[in-house]
This record gives sequence, structure tokens and C-alpha cells, in this order.
Amino acid sequence: MSNPVLTAVAWPYANGPRHIGHISGFGVPSDIFARYQRMAGNRVLMVSGTDENGTPIQVQADAEGVTPRELADKYNRMIVEDLHGLGLSYDLFTRTTTANHHRVVQDLFLALHRNGYVLTRSALGAISPSTGRTLPDRYVEGTCPICGYDGARGDQCDNCGNQLDAADLINPRSRINGEKPEFIETEHLFLDLPAFTEALGSWLSTRTEWRSNVLKFSMNLLDDLRPRPITRDLDWGVRVPLDGWRDAPMKRFYVWFDAVIGYLSASVEWARRTGDPDAWKQWWCDPDAVSYYFMGKDNITFHSQIWPAMLLGQNGAGDRGGQAGAFGALNLPTEIVSSEFLTMSGSKFSTSRGTVIYVGDFLREFGPDTLRYFLAVAGPENQDTAFTWDEFVRRINFELANEWGNLVNRSISMAHKNVGAVPRPAAPARADAELLETARSAFGTVGNLLARNRFKASLTEAMRVVSAANKYFSEQAPWKRADDPERRDTILHTALQVVSDCNTLLTPFLPHGAQRVHEQLGGTGLWAAQPEIREVAEADAPGYPVLMGDYAAERACWESAPIEVGRPLAKPTPLFAKLDSELGDTGPSWAPIAG
Repeated sequence: MSNPVLTAVAWPYANGPRHIGHISGFGVPSDIFARYQRMAGNRVLMVSGTDENGTPIQVQADAEGVTPRELADKYNRMIVEDLHGLGLSYDLFTRTTTANHHRVVQDLFLALHRNGYVLTRSALGAISPSTGRTLPDRYVEGTCPICGYDGARGDQCDNCGNQLDAADLINPRSRINGEKPEFIETEHLFLDLPAFTEALGSWLSTRTEWRSNVLKFSMNLLDDLRPRPITRDLDWGVRVPLDGWRDAPMKRFYVWFDAVIGYLSASVEWARRTGDPDAWKQWWCDPDAVSYYFMGKDNITFHSQIWPAMLLGQNGAGDRGGQAGAFGALNLPTEIVSSEFLTMSGSKFSTSRGTVIYVGDFLREFGPDTLRYFLAVAGPENQDTAFTWDEFVRRINFELANEWGNLVNRSISMAHKNVGAVPRPAAPARADAELLETARSAFGTVGNLLARNRFKASLTEAMRVVSAANKYFSEQAPWKRADDPERRDTILHTALQVVSDCNTLLTPFLPHGAQRVHEQLGGTGLWAAQPEIREVAEADAPGYPVLMGDYAAERACWESAPIEVGRPLAKPTPLFAKLDSELGDTGPSWAPIAG
């Protein structure tokens, strides 16, 4: 039975190009999951876009001497091109400056407001003395007043997990220029998080399948729920649809508030663009639908606490009750799939600190599948993980090139040389049957791990079959069977069948290479679909690029399919080129290793 699976992917800021630390958390894991779910026969809706509202965009626009819209247009296109190059199979990758997004944000807010989950309060807001602009909480750093961690942000401390106010920090400083912010009193709207304490606690108690770090962190947050501001003094962002606020020149929704609503607004936009305006409801209102949210660990609180509270409030299901809003009863997240940080030289990847490897540079030199493979097998799935060039070279040369690429090349080459086509097997020997069973049984094992977002373990299991096939090929030595062509052909057929099975197992991880292997095995048509960049527009607004794709047209299915005897085979070309070992010591010219 086909189930609706929402794959909700964190929204990257459109204030600069993305580096590999970004896509290690939100990008590659979500695409591996979505591709597996489609291959397993489920109806996937994978959505996201560029986050283009709020102070971070304004700050970078000032730095570049352009308007916020010009900046967002520039980096939206750059990010779309990078994610397209990686092969991230979005059903819609859009942006938050669309009229559609603004309408959805305002409609959801009005439901929260009508149900009594929005408060009006005066608060101290951080202001940059040099510019007079509001500093978002996350742009203020200082010492945590609770645990003493020097590096806490103005909204929370990543060390102890407690929610904070920027004014509470000891020795606060601006992350933009290091100056000490001023704090002035101003009126704002707040999400009344304490009014969700019971509802959130009951819901979180049912999330037993979550990663332990996510669940523990989320449960701890319940002990210190406080109203959270949802507006900011800013002239760039979504307007507040209330009398007295609607036309205020310096009042907009706080960017964190509108960004999480983007999952819903992107789904609504996708439905409209595909000709069925109500289609989004299959993933948001069907009780049988499941939803998985992908992000880095610094976004856990927004997805495991604040976004569920907003959904509960919209549904009229918070502690105060209420009526469902314009969208009906919306599903809460099934799972929060949070990754830890990818680090470099012991530090978190950071553009501002110069510890950065940009996605575009990486793709131009090494292609997408090498990066996808490395992040899946050695990325920060459960703990902070360091990226090093020597480990990258080792993984690509000894695993992708020597193990997988070599298996594909020598099995197809020998079958092409001796038969010219997929050979006809005789009755299998014990070694043949054992290898075939190893490959067939891997679909259950690997599929179960992928369904639970255990990417390292699932890829390791798939590569275990590759290693078993290489061992079998070496031991059976078909090149020594010239005097027994029947046995030679049986060995070659077995090897090709397992290559085909392994290619299927590896398709979610290596979709570009999987298409090539499919073709080298004599297959035709589209095996692993890729996203397309499409130019779209809204009324009275400039056009912009989105990512979409016809993924239903691909042939890849999560099963072992018998290879066709007699299918012609051509001489294969190498699947993965080995990297120069010196790269591990020096790094490339555009990201050299510091001496």
C-alpha cells in the first residue's frame, strides 16, 4: 500500500553560498530518505526553499550594497543551482518571499491569534548602536547566565539547552561586528508557549522512535517554557495582519516564525503548480500520512517544540483548546531527523570564520556522488564529525573506486569480452546461491535501516554486499574458466545479478552513478530521476527558479529484479576515478590545508 511521506527539509538562508557543513545536515540525508521512500512505492512530497526574510538578509544586503530583494534573488539562484548539482530530488524547492508564503503565514497566525495563543507584551530588544537596526536573538552572543558557557546565543544556550533572552546574557556582543548592543523597550507579539505545556508533553511522550539526542533535548525544554517573541522591529519580512500592526513600517514577523511555516506554504504552492490545489492535504491532513523533518542540531528546538506548538494552536489542540484554522487539523511531525555538526580543523564550518568548503567548488572538481557518499558513510549523523581531505581521499579511493567501481568494471568487462551480452547461467553452485541470497536479503536489512534514517548503517550494509561480491569474483576466477564456458557464464551471470542488486541498494546514495551502472548493464530509460530547474513567476513579481522533478517516471524500485539474459553489453567506462593521494595532504587549491 502506498503511504504519503512528507519530507520536510530545513530552509537555508539566502545570504550566501552553501558550504558542505550545511548540506551534511539538511541536504543529503533528506534526499537519501526521499529516494528510498519513492523506490519503496510510497508517495513522497519533499519540500523546502531559501529562507529570505529577517535581519540576516538585511545585514548581508547592506554589506554587499544591494537591496534585500536583490540579495535574495542572487543567492536563491546560486543555492538552487548547487542543490540541483547535488541531485537533491525536491518536489518543490521554492522561497519565502512569495505572495503564497506570506498568505499562508498570515492565515496560520490568525488561527493562533483567534484561539488565544498570541500575547502582546513589551520586551527589551537588542539594537545595533552603529546602525539602529534590530539584532535578532541569534545575532547576539555572550556568556550563559545559567551554565557559564561563553558562546550562548540570545535565544538559547546550546551547551545547557535552556531558552534565553538576549538581555539576560553576560557580556553580550553582536555577532556582526562585535559591538555591545543596546536594549530598548518595544511592543511585540509572543507565542504563548506555556499554554502548550501539557499538549506538547503528551505528544513528545509518544515519540519513542526519535534519535535519543533529539528526544532528550526536547523533553528537557518543557521544564522552561516561556512566551517567545514572534515579531521584530524590521522593514523586511511578512507583515502582521492585525489592525494597528498591518501598516506599521517597522513591524514584521520574526524570521524563525515564518520560516517553519514554509513547509506548509511550499506544499500549498506545489499543489497549485501541479494543477490540484488541494493535493497538499494528502500529506498534512491524512491521519495515515507520516512526516520527517531534516536539519542540523541547532534547529531542534524550532522543530520539536515551537513548530509542533504552532500546529497544535492552529488545530485548536493546545491546553486552552480552540477551533481548527483555515487549513483544518494539520499533522504534527512524525520524526525530527537531526544531524550533528560537520567540523573542519576542529571548528564548526563557518563562512565568517573562513572554515568553509563551498558546495559549488566541490561539485565542479569531484562531482556529486563522491560528496553524497562521504557524507552518508562518514558524516555527522550521531556526533560531530571532522571533515578531512585525507579521509575523503581514502573513502573514495578504497571504497567507491576500488570496491564498487572495480566490481562493476571487471564483471561487465569480462561478460562483454567473452559473451557480448548478459550470459545464460546453468544450475547455480553453492557459492552462487549464497551470494545471490546475501544480495536479496540485503533489501530488507538496508531498507529497514533507511526507513529509520540510519544512513551510515544502511550504506555500510550495502557495501558489505559489494565486498562479498568482490570476494566471490576473485575466488571463482571466471578468467580461468576458458575450458568450462558453462561455469564461466554462470559465475558472470551471478556477478552481474549482484551488481544489479547492489546498484539498486546504492541508488538512494549514488543516483548519478546508479544511472550509469543501469546503462552499462544494458538497461534503457530513466533509472534514477534528477531534479529540474524550472523558471516560474507570480503575478506582479519577477520570475525565479525552483527545483521540481518527474520522479514517478524513474524505473528504480526497491527490489531484486532478474537481469535479462541476452541483453547486449558494451565495454564499460570507469565509474569513479581514483583521487591523487597528495590531495589528502594538501587539499585542493580552492580549499588548501593550512600549514
